Amino acid sequence: MTNYQTEVAKALLDIEAVKLQPNDPFTWASGIKSPIYTDNRKIISFPEERQVVIAGLVDLIKTHYPDVQVIGGVATAGIPHAAWVAQEMNLPLIYVRAKPKDHGTGKQIEGALTQGQKVVLIDDLISTGGSVLGAVKATRAEAGDVIGVVSIFSYELPAADKNFATAQTNFASLSNFSSLLQVAQHSGKITANELTMIQEWRQTLI
Repeated sequence: MTNYQTEVAKALLDIEAVKLQPNDPFTWASGIKSPIYTDNRKIISFPEERQVVIAGLVDLIKTHYPDVQVIGGVATAGIPHAAWVAQEMNLPLIYVRAKPKDHGTGKQIEGALTQGQKVVLIDDLISTGGSVLGAVKATRAEAGDVIGVVSIFSYELPAADKNFATAQTNFASLSNFSSLLQVAQHSGKITANELTMIQEWRQTLI
C-alpha cells in the first residue's frame, strides 16, 4: 500500500511546491515571517508528481467518504485537482467561486448540483480552513450535502481543527507539516538544527 503522506511530501519538496528556508524566512500575506512557503499550484506542471497527488486524493476520498456523489473544486487552486479526481472517479464536477459572480445569474457554484447530493470539496492547502469553509457554506446554501473536505497539504494548525469542528465539517489531508519535515530531514534538505528552528517557529502559532 502506498504511503501517500510520505510520497506526496517528497513530491512537493522535489518540485519546490514547498520551500523550507529557516535562515531566510518568507513573509506571508498576513505579515508573518515563516520558514516555510507553500505553492501547490506548481503541481499542475509536473505530470509524474501530479499523478501521485491525484491517486492519493482518490484513495483518500474512497477511504473517508465512500458515499461521495459529486467532487467539488475550491477556486482557484483546487479546481484542476478536483477535475482530475472527478474524471478518475467518474463523478460529476462542480467548482465554488470565492464569491458570487457580479453579473448574469450571480452564481457562486458552477456546474450542476442537485439538492441533497453528497459533495466532497478539494482544496490545495489548509492553514486555518477559512477559505475552504467559505466554499462549504456556499455549497450547503445551494442544498448540497458537504460530507467532507480533502486537501493536498495541511499545516496541522489547531485553528483549523477548531474552525472545522465549529462548521461541523470533516476534513482529511493527503500530506502534512509533520510528514514533510520528516522527509526533508531524511533526504538532507534540512539539517537537524534547521528542523529544530522550524519546529520552534510552529509552536509560536499554536
